[in-house]
Amino acid sequence: MRGTYPRGALHPSSAWCACYIMPEFQRAVLDSLRQPLETGKVDVARANAHVSFPANVQLIAAMNPCRCGHLGDPALACSRAPKCAADYQSKVSGPMLDRIDLHVEVDPVSAADLALPPPAEGSEQVAERVMAARQRQTARAEATGARTNADLDGDALEEFAAPDEPGRQLLMQAATAMRLSARSYTRMLRVARTIADLAGAEKVGRIHVAEALSYRRQPPRA
Repeated sequence: MRGTYPRGALHPSSAWCACYIMPEFQRAVLDSLRQPLETGKVDVARANAHVSFPANVQLIAAMNPCRCGHLGDPALACSRAPKCAADYQSKVSGPMLDRIDLHVEVDPVSAADLALPPPAEGSEQVAERVMAARQRQTARAEATGARTNADLDGDALEEFAAPDEPGRQLLMQAATAMRLSARSYTRMLRVARTIADLAGAEKVGRIHVAEALSYRRQPPRA
């Protein structure tokens, strides 16, 4: 585990970024992260005291598809595939995965990929879009006390992140087909609102909901 604390005193708005290779940790250890990911704080209870610490974290987690890492390559995959993938990935509980907003599958990088030209949009352009999106979020939610879309909840979430009618229909269909929990539904709205902000859109549309849904794919289970 690698983590870097921000400069200055720790307070409720502080963020701690950690990177995990998830299945290499015990399941109980991973599940202990569920509370701070959900509430932004850690409660420590002892016989004579009960203390809450701020824990507004940004979790970045990675995992191989299986223990050997070659599940998608028939020439290199082990003889236990695909059962080995289900066994390996089941070390991360469903409730833990439910609290991670973005699930992105990354294909292996080949030597030929390294020779490709750089992407059309560079890091500076992406940073400008992110900054503009953050400014929109702050201005929109100023009256609610929220700083970003991740802080929106209740009436504020419905007011600012409710999609248009085509987007709402797609979200409801996906909620049934993907068996989304109430937590996943709420997180989906926040992600879709953020995608719309990055695109400079005032209203959350079907295309933003569709992209948010693509980030909720779950790994295979046994």
